[in-house]
Amino acid sequence: MASLFQLFLLTLLCVTNAHPNQTPEMYIVYMGSSSSNIDGEEGINADRVAHLEQLASVVPSEEKERLLLIHTYHHTFKGFSAMLTEKEAAVLSGHEGVVSVFKDPMLQLHTTRSWDFLAAESGAAQSNGQYPKVSDDVIIGLVDTGIWPESPSFSDAGIGEIPSRWRGTCMEGTDFKKSNCNRKLIGARYYTIGTDPPRPSLSTNATGSPRDSVDHGTHTASTAAGAVVPNASYYGLARGTAKGGSPSSRIAMYKACSLSGCAGSNILKAIDDAVSDGVDIVSISVGISSIFQLDFLNDPIAIGAFHATQKGVLVVCSGGNDGPEPYTVVNSAPWIFTIGASSIDRRFQSNIVLGNDDVLKGSAINFSNLTRAKSTPLAFAGDVASKLTPLSESSNCYPGSLDARKAAGKIIVCLNDDQSVPRRVKKLVTEAAGAKGLIIIDAIDNGVAFDSGSFPLSEVGSRVGARVLRYINSTRNPTATILPSVTVGRSKPAPIVAYFSSRGPGGLTEGIIKPDIMAPGVGILAATIPIFAMGRDPVAGKKPSNFALKSGTSMACPHVSGAAAFVKSTRPGWTPSMIKSALMTTASTTNNVGKPLTNSSNGGATPLDMGAGEINPIRALNPGLVFETTTTDHLLFLCYYGYKDQLISSVSGVNFSCPSNSSDALISDINYPSISIANLDGQQSARTISRTVTNVGPESVTYVASVEVVNGLVVKVSPERLVFSRGTKMATFQVSFDGKGAKKGYGFGSVTWSDGVRYVRLAFAVNVI
Repeated sequence: MASLFQLFLLTLLCVTNAHPNQTPEMYIVYMGSSSSNIDGEEGINADRVAHLEQLASVVPSEEKERLLLIHTYHHTFKGFSAMLTEKEAAVLSGHEGVVSVFKDPMLQLHTTRSWDFLAAESGAAQSNGQYPKVSDDVIIGLVDTGIWPESPSFSDAGIGEIPSRWRGTCMEGTDFKKSNCNRKLIGARYYTIGTDPPRPSLSTNATGSPRDSVDHGTHTASTAAGAVVPNASYYGLARGTAKGGSPSSRIAMYKACSLSGCAGSNILKAIDDAVSDGVDIVSISVGISSIFQLDFLNDPIAIGAFHATQKGVLVVCSGGNDGPEPYTVVNSAPWIFTIGASSIDRRFQSNIVLGNDDVLKGSAINFSNLTRAKSTPLAFAGDVASKLTPLSESSNCYPGSLDARKAAGKIIVCLNDDQSVPRRVKKLVTEAAGAKGLIIIDAIDNGVAFDSGSFPLSEVGSRVGARVLRYINSTRNPTATILPSVTVGRSKPAPIVAYFSSRGPGGLTEGIIKPDIMAPGVGILAATIPIFAMGRDPVAGKKPSNFALKSGTSMACPHVSGAAAFVKSTRPGWTPSMIKSALMTTASTTNNVGKPLTNSSNGGATPLDMGAGEINPIRALNPGLVFETTTTDHLLFLCYYGYKDQLISSVSGVNFSCPSNSSDALISDINYPSISIANLDGQQSARTISRTVTNVGPESVTYVASVEVVNGLVVKVSPERLVFSRGTKMATFQVSFDGKGAKKGYGFGSVTWSDGVRYVRLAFAVNVI
């Protein structure tokens, strides 16, 4: 006989299954390609009426207040967002014409010298600044946290009239006027509903503004296309000329994010508006969690980017900050340009002077008021612990682990071998205990200098940290001082793949190498919003800075957006895939000492770390050959991934039939500017992959192939020569991969086509099973 407890569980299970969640939540109803033949407000209103009818068919009549469309998607794709219960969403998903219905996800922000460094690495430093003539008609749309228009980075001095094709607007808000836009910042929109948990009673005219209150959007916008600002610095650090990758380009800001993140419904609306407004490039330094990745037709960025690419707009996205673990890269659809982060040849050094006059090099961004003239008592955190606190917690400066009576007035040494306590928390803990400074000993060097403001702080590695601890144990009264940070330039080697940069393979498919490429994302100087607007205190004794130093793939993404705009400005007829291919196949794979690029562990960087390599915008202007990835390639990708014909036809707006032999193994065959094979059976015959290139260089030219490979793979190219003449613009070649003698696991390499002047490098990653 069942126990009462078992009966209770059975009853609870039945009730739960019978009554799905009836609490209304924000959902997105995606309906595929926009096929409306009616333009303008009339077409939008017609869609709204149709969407309201669909909504009314599932929402009970007694809840009329929920008959509200939060967003209507009309320009490049169809759909809407609204408050629905789980049951209502399930019913709507079965309606004709509906591709997918999913809860509105909250996506996270992926948060000067960099452009000079890239120019130097490309050899442009020897060109005496003789760059090709660029156009100022390229428009970059940024989906982010808004913009601070008063920043000198958004000055329109010397820029011509706004392109006549621009159809966007400058939305006014509570603290933003139309006059805040100019010939540089030509558009600004904001989307307040959905940024925070929505309520049915909210009006679509809710107050808001395109103004940035987070600092993320201002920083990314100036990195991509900021005007030239001489003598820029962060309180004297990283001094130089600040500029974006394409200073002549226009900026349009689409504020879809807040400090708490970015509602997917807002991002979809922002992309829809940006494409309709006339942008050339959409830059999105945002992404879903790598742990809970959504499939391609339930991910707002993937959906919006697909339709933007269909309309000829390049979408550039950050790959995430969950590295160095594998399978963490996000925004991995093949129609998205996915970006990893790298370091530049600049670091910020904060020296530690011990009481025995030993000078140790540390890393930090701090504006310490300590000097060598007066030393401060020094103590290990484990020796000033609160009563009954375990050593493992006190040594890592857990909240509440320090005894203020013992720690006050001292420089505290904390370990950083417990990653659950971030550096910011350690700083707050030691400050609260009355400490005069903090030395952090890192088990792992993440390569990103921590900004501690006026509080003296320095980070050292385990080897230098051991010297600090030995000194403490060698004397009864240990002392030290922490000196303010200084900028150290021309550091080597650089670039290095950033520790935090998310790595491939892609979690959704290993048939495409992701990230695609990497760009500077460590210690990037770019525009900021005033200190008072962020509620932070300025650095003591210093005038608030117009610039800030930030790290993340959020910072790498606008570098590529700016580079793409630079290429577009000189090659206006190129499609998004041509620009993407040009940047990938010309990327650098060596550092500033002429050695192969490395990752943060000093190992060789692979395509799963860095994609094709480090961007080289100058070289990308003349790539010789490009791989054009067409809409058909993208539709075939959806077939191979497992979506059905009818769904793909709804998404694309065209009748499309998948090949009868569709399988995920065929994803490797789409015409992408890199090659990835998820499973190569070492016991079977060789796998052959085809690629087609388009000649964008001299009309009559011959390219010869060379192969670089590791891991014992046997790689052959056929034909080994590609001959182009006046009447021949395209050529197809095959690459065969034989894994019989190879080690198991991923092997890497490249096929490079060269005419003696241009080098077209096709990176590959092959997983031998």
